[in-house]
This record gives sequence, structure tokens and C-alpha cells, in this order.
Amino acid sequence: MSNDHNLAPPPTWSEIVQKIRSSTPARIFVARGASYSTQMGLELRAAHARAVDAVWTEFDLQKALPPNFLAQSCLFQVSSQAESKSQYLLRPDLGRKLSDDAKSLIAQRCRKAPDFQIVIGDGLSVAALSEQVPTLFPLLQQQARADGWSTGLSFAIRYCRVGIMNDIGDLLAPRVLVLLIGERPGLATAVSLSAYMAYCPRSGNTDADRNLISNIHPRGVRVEDAADRIINLASRMLALKRSGTTFNITATMT
Repeated sequence: MSNDHNLAPPPTWSEIVQKIRSSTPARIFVARGASYSTQMGLELRAAHARAVDAVWTEFDLQKALPPNFLAQSCLFQVSSQAESKSQYLLRPDLGRKLSDDAKSLIAQRCRKAPDFQIVIGDGLSVAALSEQVPTLFPLLQQQARADGWSTGLSFAIRYCRVGIMNDIGDLLAPRVLVLLIGERPGLATAVSLSAYMAYCPRSGNTDADRNLISNIHPRGVRVEDAADRIINLASRMLALKRSGTTFNITATMT
């Protein structure tokens, strides 16, 4: 006797589409004729406005992060060599170097050669810092200390580019440096954070000497998962005494 009557009916096309849509923030299977629907057009314009705001918002440590978090983290703010948001966007090279005042303050306040140093940079989304850092930063500090690592005093950098890690390495000589920086926003999200990591960063390093955990946001890599990945990666860096492309090759082979 056939048991076909006991089988669940196949999903409808609308159910399949809904399931796929729920797995990604990308706008897929969007109905359209000669143009987008009014609703979709408004959603895209709103997403674009959020992205523009994320890029152009000025970073102010006291406004971007909650007071209780700032009190517990003891963060202080410095700046790159860029002197304005416009200059920062037009001159990426200035965002890769610390200002003289920043170097002086960091050297005065921060310990040298910690095992684990976290730095926060505005990058291209202050909104990403506001959304992700208050939860991610304490998790990283707690896990690093639980592993017995010495941790450096953290600070935040305005008009920050990833290459500024080299200057920080020359100044503080951390064994592992983690830069939490706002990603370039898109139409899917404007609050995505990246964690760039390097072992003993120094002048002359390039992206080939760094590792990256990206898309840290609620619909990407969850903050808790990102913290675990960062700590695990830092542990491997400390063990292998390297980072970047050679680290990836070694980590795969061992």
C-alpha cells in the first residue's frame, strides 16, 4: 500500500522564497516590473541614507558609546593625522598615521609590550562602534584575562584607517593587536564591524601581514561568536608567532 498520503506536501514557492530571504540580509527575489515598487524604492532610499549618515557622522567618544561602558573601559580618544572628515575621506594615507599629539598621549598612558592590545577606530561607520563595541569589547577583555594574557590600556582613534596598526605597533610593541573598526556601510547594513588582527605589527606591514574577522553585526557574525573567533585566532598567533598569509598556511597544515 502506498504511504504517499502520509508525506508532507512540498513547500510552496512563496515558502521557499521566504526561507531563503530569512537566511540573508541581501534583497533577493524582489518583485519588479518596469521599476521597483514604491515600498522597495523607499526602503532602498532609507538604507542609502543610513549608509551616508554612518560615513559622515563625526566620531565623539562620549556620544558614540554609553557612559557606563566608558567608565568601565577607561577609554581615551586620539586622532590620526587627518584633521577633518572630508580630508579623511580624500586622503586615506593620513588616516594610516597617528598624529604627534596622539603618539605622545599613547606613549604616556599605555603600557608597552602587552600580550593583547585592543584599539577602537571609527573607520567608515561610527554607528558600527555604537552598536557592537559595548558588548564585544568586554567579552574580549574578560576572555583575554581568563587566558592569563597581559592586556594594554585601550583607546579610540578618530579618522582611523587599518594601516594605523603599524604606527601602534612601533609605539607599543604589542604581541597581538586587535583593531575594531567600522566597515564601509552598504544597503544591507550600516552597522557592520571588522576586527583586524596582527602579530607584532610594525612599519612596513601590509594587509598580507594581518588577519580579519568581518561582518560583525546581528545578521552576520554575532558578537559572541566574533569574540570567540578573535580570542582563538589570537591564541594561535601567540603560539605560532606570526599572522597574515603565512599564518593561514601554517594553521591549515597543523
